[in-house]
Amino acid sequence: MTPIITSLLDTDLYKFTMWQAMLHRHPQTEAEYEFVCRTPTAFALAELLPEVERELDALCSLRFAADELAYLAGLRFIKSDFIDFLRIFQFQRSFIRAWAEGDRLHIVARGPQVHVMGFEIYVLAIVNELYFRRFDARAALAEGRRRLAHKLDRLRQLAEEARLRNPFELFDFGVRRRYSGAWQREVVQAFAQQTAQWFKGTSNVLLARDLNLVPIGTMAHEYLQSYQALGVRLRDFQTAALEDWVQEYRGDLGIALTDTVGMDAFLADFDLYFAKLFDGLRHDSGDPHAWGEKAIAHYQKLRIDPQSKRLVFSDGLDLDAALALYQRFGERIQLGFGIGTHLTNDMGLDTINIVMKLTHANGQPVAKISDSPGKTLCNDETYLAYLRQVFQINTP
Repeated sequence: MTPIITSLLDTDLYKFTMWQAMLHRHPQTEAEYEFVCRTPTAFALAELLPEVERELDALCSLRFAADELAYLAGLRFIKSDFIDFLRIFQFQRSFIRAWAEGDRLHIVARGPQVHVMGFEIYVLAIVNELYFRRFDARAALAEGRRRLAHKLDRLRQLAEEARLRNPFELFDFGVRRRYSGAWQREVVQAFAQQTAQWFKGTSNVLLARDLNLVPIGTMAHEYLQSYQALGVRLRDFQTAALEDWVQEYRGDLGIALTDTVGMDAFLADFDLYFAKLFDGLRHDSGDPHAWGEKAIAHYQKLRIDPQSKRLVFSDGLDLDAALALYQRFGERIQLGFGIGTHLTNDMGLDTINIVMKLTHANGQPVAKISDSPGKTLCNDETYLAYLRQVFQINTP
């Protein structure tokens, strides 16, 4: 059977942008990433172990092809020495291990961060696709196409509605929890061909290249979390991470992620300097309406015109939720909406919430204290309590 991952471009853009930044600034960092399933499953994920092992073997045999490197080199923020690194890069099978423990599937990647950080999205796409192969594909695809047609119709209706000051812009963020790679391609192609006025890109670098779309993405939690263990004072980890990003990209990729230790703690660090240098902010946990109001109020407090900035919403959105946020904020600030599972795995089946998160860097625990309590992830309660104390975050 053809492997699920056949190209190393079949991942999110922000894996490359974070990868380049870490290669240039902290190439010696050691890291550990752990797979976790947050929701109940229809069968034990441990049953997938033999297939996961086979897929990991196939992934670790891949290299970047010349045409793939040429595409990446054509992105103005990707530097030539990073392309040289990718030219010789290959995942090392000894850096990732999968095993079963009762019903639970364990997957841990451990090694130099610049050699293991790329595993995350591929592993999630592999596990998700293997999981959904166990269900009736014909029924799932029929329902998926019916729901896709409804979404396309709903978007087309926007042309008949009153225009707001800022346009509605939709992105596909659905690699990690997609029903399958083939289905993601079908969905993205349909949106790109039929609703190009509103559909503005995809996080999937392979699809962006193949379908001539804009690749979308900047940073994820792992980038900011890494700085909790990189020798700066813990209270200063966010400012250190943002400063390194500014120095690395010098005006490109200017959307900052706000919820590594919560929105309030982020805004305390996001002063006039950063607010002017970054183009906007990305929401990934907590009430999106309250978050949007806080963001706009913060820009106004700094005497920055919110119309010059952008808010990107990406937390568990479906099209209706995105349109509701657009109605609330579309007159006040530029917007973008990244939809994942509800674009690429809306098949009438119960989805699973799987993640593969950074848990340690340089032998130290790192953590995300999310604005959504269920998203907080840390194996070390002592460290989590210390992090909350440093940033004055109440224990939920």
